[in-house]
Amino acid sequence: MTKKNVMWMLALLILASPMIFAQAVPADTSAIAQAHAQWTSIAAGFSMAIASGLCGLAQAKAVAAAAEGMARNPGAAASIRFALLLGLVLIESLALYTLVVIFVKVS
Repeated sequence: MTKKNVMWMLALLILASPMIFAQAVPADTSAIAQAHAQWTSIAAGFSMAIASGLCGLAQAKAVAAAAEGMARNPGAAASIRFALLLGLVLIESLALYTLVVIFVKVS
C-alpha cells in the first residue's frame, strides 16, 4: 500500500468520523430497550458458540503443529512443549474472556 493511499484513507476516516458516530435521539426508549433485552441472550449464545468453535480450531492446529515439530526435531521437544502450553493457555483465554463479557452484558 502506498503512502498516498494511506493518507487518503486517513483523511476519509477523519472526515467521515462525525457522520459515523452521529446518532439521533430515539423517540421511545422503552420499546428499544425491550427489543435490546430480547436479543441480548441470543447474541450472547452466538458469540460464545463462535468463540468456542474458533478456540477449538486454533487449539487443534496448535497441537498438530507441535506434534509435527516434535516429530521432526525430538531434541527441541521441551521448548516446543512449553510454547505449545503457553499458546494453548492464550487461546483458551479467548473463550474465557468471551464468557466473562457475556456474563457482564446479560446480567
